Amino acid sequence: MNRRIVMDSSCNIFTMENVNFSTVPLKIITDQKEFVDDPNLDLDEMLSYLASYKGRSGTSCPNIQDWLNAFGDAEEIFALTITSTLSGCHNSALQAKELYESEHPGRRVCCLDTLSAGPELVVIAEKLRELIQSGKNFEQIESEIRSYMTHTHLIFTLESLNNMAQNGRVSPLVAKACGLLGIRIVGRASDEGTLQPLHKSRGMAKALKLMFSEMKKRGYQGGKVRIVHCQNETAALDFQSLIKTEFPDSDITVNTMTALCSFYAESGGLMIGYETQA
Repeated sequence: MNRRIVMDSSCNIFTMENVNFSTVPLKIITDQKEFVDDPNLDLDEMLSYLASYKGRSGTSCPNIQDWLNAFGDAEEIFALTITSTLSGCHNSALQAKELYESEHPGRRVCCLDTLSAGPELVVIAEKLRELIQSGKNFEQIESEIRSYMTHTHLIFTLESLNNMAQNGRVSPLVAKACGLLGIRIVGRASDEGTLQPLHKSRGMAKALKLMFSEMKKRGYQGGKVRIVHCQNETAALDFQSLIKTEFPDSDITVNTMTALCSFYAESGGLMIGYETQA
């Protein structure tokens, strides 16, 4: 059985070992330039350009054909998308599913709105890979992954909310206050898939402690953690150490964000996807 996992590029990865895998790129757009979130992008160049750019910027989601191209010739596809409250990715994927299944009778596509972004998608995809490798059928995999998704979460800390505010994700007044006062925001992906601010923090050390406290409050007991950062590896490694001190056997990785998450998190941002026990 030819099965494939497909994710949009908000997941921050372009490859996944031991499974048929592909990604669909989002784009960062200004009046002058377009940046495609794929492995060919020079991320430092994009961030440098955006830091000096004075005009408006935004993002563009994949179209139906982009998803169809990523589906390839797989017989069973599991598509994971960024939360539908922030992007049209999920709607495009659903339309691609309908077209793909109508053109290829017998083939099946499961579209999963993660109600999240970034590293939480990776946590879910890794569980999908495990289910695919177990040999379970399509219905079993879909049922089990939807159940598992109720035990995955996203928490983040940001030191700039400029792009969030410019694209209607947070209040401009909140963004301005954070910029002027040097306050970091700690937030999470809500159960409805929105970005929910939880705390305001002066300084990274306090923000890391607040994030870890929120993780434990939601039931984290040493499971999988996937950390991504935008030009802030030091803080990412400090957060890994904070978790390891209390949960030394926890499965943690640290990686860099790609274009879409870097655009919204901006320099200094951290995003953490993690699982809690069922």
